[in-house]
Amino acid sequence: MNHKINKVILPVSLLSIVASGSYSQTQQPNIVIIHTDEQNFRTLGCYRECLQNEQAFPWGEEAIVETPNIDYLAHRGVLFTRCYATTPVSSPSRASFMTGFYPQNNGVWTNDMALSEKTPTFGESLRDNGYATGYFGKLHLNGKGKPEWHPKRDFGFSDNFYMYNRGHWKKIEEAEEGPVFRTNADVKTTNEKTFTTDFIATRAIDFINQQKDGPFCCMICFPDPHSANLVRPPYDTKYSHIKFKEPVTATADTTSRPAWSHGDNLPADQPEDMAQYFGMIKCIDDNIGRILSTLKEKGVLDNTIIVFTSDHGDLCRQHGLINKGVPLDDSARVPFIISYPAGMREGIRVDNVMSVVDFTPSLLSFCQIQPSDQYDGRDLSPLWKGNKLPEKYNDIVFMRATTPKLKSDWDESATAKRTMWISAVTPDYKLTYSEYSSDIPWLTDLKKDPDELFNCYFDPAYKEIVSQLASNLKEYGERYNDPRIHHPKIQYEISSAILKK
Repeated sequence: MNHKINKVILPVSLLSIVASGSYSQTQQPNIVIIHTDEQNFRTLGCYRECLQNEQAFPWGEEAIVETPNIDYLAHRGVLFTRCYATTPVSSPSRASFMTGFYPQNNGVWTNDMALSEKTPTFGESLRDNGYATGYFGKLHLNGKGKPEWHPKRDFGFSDNFYMYNRGHWKKIEEAEEGPVFRTNADVKTTNEKTFTTDFIATRAIDFINQQKDGPFCCMICFPDPHSANLVRPPYDTKYSHIKFKEPVTATADTTSRPAWSHGDNLPADQPEDMAQYFGMIKCIDDNIGRILSTLKEKGVLDNTIIVFTSDHGDLCRQHGLINKGVPLDDSARVPFIISYPAGMREGIRVDNVMSVVDFTPSLLSFCQIQPSDQYDGRDLSPLWKGNKLPEKYNDIVFMRATTPKLKSDWDESATAKRTMWISAVTPDYKLTYSEYSSDIPWLTDLKKDPDELFNCYFDPAYKEIVSQLASNLKEYGERYNDPRIHHPKIQYEISSAILKK
């Protein structure tokens, strides 16, 4: 089967020409944010369109899940090709997305921590400016509570009855006391009313119907396609015919590569696992279609900002790894699509790097809402409008691994060795340092080596690039209080890389 894609690339340098002119905003836009959990960006058709075949189809050319509703948003809006998690794990990434602050500054630097009471969310800013706010689905920002429906702190969302803190069970039913997860239920007993994805979408649709006169902000957080990879009928067998291939990166030579860059001892049930993963994504896309239909029926689709993103990726056996937590793109790079017919041009592709920490300041700026604080993240709203960024803008983002404590305990156990890194990423390069004693620094030339298999760090041709990125990492760490740059090994390697002028 031939899936050769004819790409239409819109250079960033031409965006301001394409988007010349301005829109008149007669009323505040509604906002719908659709947030998935652990989604590989290559599973979306709109992202495969941006890639060469060998990158678009890592599990084989027949291993495709169609996502027409998410693609629809991308084709009529703005698609960021390189958006990254601040930390490719649920809680830290969500906390940065919702606050505009890096994990080390918002109180959530690893999973199951509670967001600092002193850190406001964009929901609180919107509510303070007249928005009706509702949150539906997984939160993962209120500590260890599980599932903990409608937590005491509402995080800026007045309607949080169907907000829950954490958990990935598949069946929800309404009980006298409210929603209840049926934790022991067989997923095959669920249907379009009780399966978690459908249930959450239906409650969000009810909120949209109630608040259609706006302005409203509805955040919908699907806990899928996170493991356990199980989905309700008929999605459970929809992709079982596919013969999933092993990604080429899974069998690459790992000699001398850092511990975070590869894995082994993967489970043997990969085809069934991936078929269920695809089924979860298809169920999500179908429910997004329901949400879009509701917005259209109520006559508010054009005046609604719709965002689609995820907290992190899923390696899906790339580099011999599953799930997340490492700086490799399939783990740390997330989809980010934003559509707003009344205030954005259609079909814009942005190749600048973006971080989830940039979302809150960009959203509030776009909506002309005065920020409640000085954010760590940047205002990238000009890119949302199709404009260029200033010439002196430094096109770079930063990522860090989780830590058991804010200050590294320099743990070199086998379980910790993949969670001890810090990275700087530009559209062309990714530089990663690790605390782990046997790990060497790693520079990837993303244009020449999109599979991230080769190290350019010690190549003299890249000496100035390494120096610049190391300098950027040092500046980031000092400005934003990241203790990882003070680890003796990383500190030495960064200092040694920076060329003296």
